[in-house]
Amino acid sequence: MGVGCGTGENSSLEKENSKAEDSSSQNKRRQLRDKSDYGKVIALTFDDGPNTDTTPLVLDKLEEHGIVASFFVIGNNITDESAEVMKRAYNMGCDIENHSQSHPDMTKMTAEEIKAEIDFTSDKVEEAVGERPQFFRPPYIAVNQTIFDAVDMPFICGYGAEDYNNAIGVEERVEKVLAQARDGGIILLHDMNGNVQTVAALDKIIPALKEQGYEFVTITELFHAKGVAIDPDSEIIYSYAEQTEMYG
Repeated sequence: MGVGCGTGENSSLEKENSKAEDSSSQNKRRQLRDKSDYGKVIALTFDDGPNTDTTPLVLDKLEEHGIVASFFVIGNNITDESAEVMKRAYNMGCDIENHSQSHPDMTKMTAEEIKAEIDFTSDKVEEAVGERPQFFRPPYIAVNQTIFDAVDMPFICGYGAEDYNNAIGVEERVEKVLAQARDGGIILLHDMNGNVQTVAALDKIIPALKEQGYEFVTITELFHAKGVAIDPDSEIIYSYAEQTEMYG
């Protein structure tokens, strides 16, 4: 590794450490308000982080627009460096939730293997931010009865924009999100490495939804605002808070 490359990485880490420390000193963990205080709400969520590439750019956009989101993280992506990014998100008021350890197809796994994946990530998140995830998004949204029985958390899906596909441009991502927006809805995007088109799309998605009267809330707030008491045994994969069938 060359000196210049090493210096750049150290500088990037130092910046994230500084931002995490700054956000920690001004911890913005959100307090749940009375349900009557909420109007139209929507939850912006991101999969496949944390990382030191795209996740910080997403956080910059959230801060710029004064909103929060929820991050469904992969345990194997949590390193010393990316944990600082995750701490920054948490201290900004964002939720940190579980998206498995290694993003496998869990329908091919035993209950014990599934539980190990979940516990690994929940332990890593708790070690970094001091709080365990309360929600789970299954990889590929692939589920079966073994997964439902093994995971004692509510399952979250959401309305996506296929933003894992580089062929889907910024404008199409924006259009897909806005076309599916609904009160109590969950938006599913990705903060994986290099996903700069989604970062750019946020500058159009967020103002447009604000203009429509939406407040951006965390997953935790979303269900609280809608007065939905979630039963982890319900076998619903939520794309909106008031959903009563398995798929929304």
